[in-house]
Amino acid sequence: MAKEPQKQPDVTGNVMMYQDPQPLTKDKHAGFGVKQVDKPFEFMEKTHFMPITAPEFGSACASFPIIFAGDERSPLAVMGIRANENLFVTEGRFDNHYYMPAFARRYPFVLAGDQENDRFVVCVDEKAECVTKTNPTQAFFDGDEPTQFTNEAFEFLKQFEQDRRATEQMITRFKELDLFEQKEMNFQGQNADGTPAEKQKIADYFAISDEKLRGLDEKTTKELMDNGFLSVAYAHMLSLGNWQRLVNMTLARSQKETANA
Repeated sequence: MAKEPQKQPDVTGNVMMYQDPQPLTKDKHAGFGVKQVDKPFEFMEKTHFMPITAPEFGSACASFPIIFAGDERSPLAVMGIRANENLFVTEGRFDNHYYMPAFARRYPFVLAGDQENDRFVVCVDEKAECVTKTNPTQAFFDGDEPTQFTNEAFEFLKQFEQDRRATEQMITRFKELDLFEQKEMNFQGQNADGTPAEKQKIADYFAISDEKLRGLDEKTTKELMDNGFLSVAYAHMLSLGNWQRLVNMTLARSQKETANA
């Protein structure tokens, strides 16, 4: 780890779930570290969607829908269908039967842009409950050097950034091939008398078109297969079968809330 300059980096940008990310330096954070908390994933319980990278699609596709959103076609893991509700977090604990996106696993660390020096700097969310200066179980620094724990966190952040950039390249190629189509997810329950309830729209999003994908020429298909993009596309399409899981989980929570009211 290079020595920190005396001047604090001018970091920019906001990141969902993070309250106060600050550049991690030995001068400011000597004695700091992380501790075990009763609700380790409370920070993500109101996040119903989360960015996800291409290398994660294979692991994540069995857990929740993976969609593409906005003009940038940003890939998102859908973790709830009601605003401010993550169905996979209960009382601050994540259900480990499902995949947790790397975006959440890196917490409380994050990379932030340093405009003045045109680089990224490692930051830590100083307001994270797990960050402490009182008897941390894992310290950030040992004297002037980062601990093994901190170095491993740095490596994770570097890999995440590489994966994020690779994902952008993949999205650019999918756009060039015009593989996206607009879709919507609707839900229709039942009224108390058993008749169909009014249909409700859950989400508008972009998905890769199976028809367009199968319509590619052999050369392009081989290109996508060789660079791993084809398997990512099919993992995405497979993941869309998880919409019903989210609906079922939401209904179960809703019924429990009604019973406890």
